[in-house]
Amino acid sequence: MIQKTDLLHVPVFADLPNDQIAWFLSQCQEQIVKPGDTYIHAGDPAENMFVILEGEFQARGEINGEAFAFPVKAGEVTGLLPFSRMKKTPVTGRAMTNGRLLRFSSSHFPELVQKMPELATRLVGLMSDRIRETTRFEQQRDRLASLGKLSAGLAHELNNPASAAKRAAGQLRQILKRIKDASHELGRRDLTREQKVEIENLETSLVQKDEPPPDALAASDIEEQIDSLLRSHGQNDLWQLSVDLARRGVKPAALESLFANLEPETARAALIRLAASIEVANLLNEIESSAARISDLVLAIKEYTYMDQSPIQNVDVIKSLENTLTILNHKLKRGVEVKRDYQQVPLLVNSFGSELSQVWTVVVEIGDNGPGIPAEVEAHIFEPFFTTKGVGQGTGLGLDTVQRIVRKHRGNVQVDSQPGDTRFQVWLPLSEAAG
Repeated sequence: MIQKTDLLHVPVFADLPNDQIAWFLSQCQEQIVKPGDTYIHAGDPAENMFVILEGEFQARGEINGEAFAFPVKAGEVTGLLPFSRMKKTPVTGRAMTNGRLLRFSSSHFPELVQKMPELATRLVGLMSDRIRETTRFEQQRDRLASLGKLSAGLAHELNNPASAAKRAAGQLRQILKRIKDASHELGRRDLTREQKVEIENLETSLVQKDEPPPDALAASDIEEQIDSLLRSHGQNDLWQLSVDLARRGVKPAALESLFANLEPETARAALIRLAASIEVANLLNEIESSAARISDLVLAIKEYTYMDQSPIQNVDVIKSLENTLTILNHKLKRGVEVKRDYQQVPLLVNSFGSELSQVWTVVVEIGDNGPGIPAEVEAHIFEPFFTTKGVGQGTGLGLDTVQRIVRKHRGNVQVDSQPGDTRFQVWLPLSEAAG
């Protein structure tokens, strides 16, 4: 027999009149469970409210393909609540210990609201707490998913310049050995001061040459001319040197003086060192460019997250946009063209910068030539959990998050969609410093 004392430790029933408690208990079914027993199954029709009297339970479910579990303890009320729209049970409830619970059918909800208005109010508050918790879980899951995608993209972006720098460093070791061997060969030659100066000047002029490399067709023509020059002086095995020099736009005329003023073997050693020095310079430029790319990405990440900065500050919107474009560069390579149309003056917004970055990660303004957003969809796009994607493909919290952040900054988001052109606009108030 269920007693009133059974409900004393359940907070939502505290201080309710005895007659109301008696009525509620008269409508309940008591259920005794053992470890491993299941009192509710995911996918079952949602038609019961449960009051946990004794024991420990666990609820397991799945949201968008991601499994989750949370404890349910004595004193809690779970299952379907009054005014809930839930049709199917989203979780499976299983006993972890010996326990006891009450099962209250949803068919009695109308009478419960009439006979126990205070309890109905408390249960509505409990349902609101549950919705907020579910929303927080969804948002956290969505943020983690976005972070995972962002991290994967950044790993790819960082790996490219890092790999290029590593590859260039490995090539440098081989080339420096060639320079060393060629320098030793030249050192054994009895060169005049004028000959040494000529070699050094030619090497310096070609290493410091600051011209874009020729296209493939032009490089092929230069390669043939250099190879012909070398063969005319008995150097029939330096075809790779011809390729390397041609790729860097070295003209054959610049090499003529070496054969005119040096012995063939001396000119050969000078050419090998010359080509190796040019390659060293190019590899150093590649390493410097790769390191600069990595440095830019790290700086963009710090500014994107506003690491080591105060949470509220004047943020330059244009700089924020550019940081976000740097971070998302891996996505822009997929046929996306970014056209910039910025004002010349800084646009400062007093904001929570790390959150503002999430707004830009959604969109600033983008137009497409698609069919547009149907009116019946456009009316709901900022609603939480609304999505047009298939099951498991979206949470419907992206634009809801954008709108909340923008409103937090005293701004608003507008959308204008026509067939062939859909645009989102984010309006934010400028800070006083920008006035």
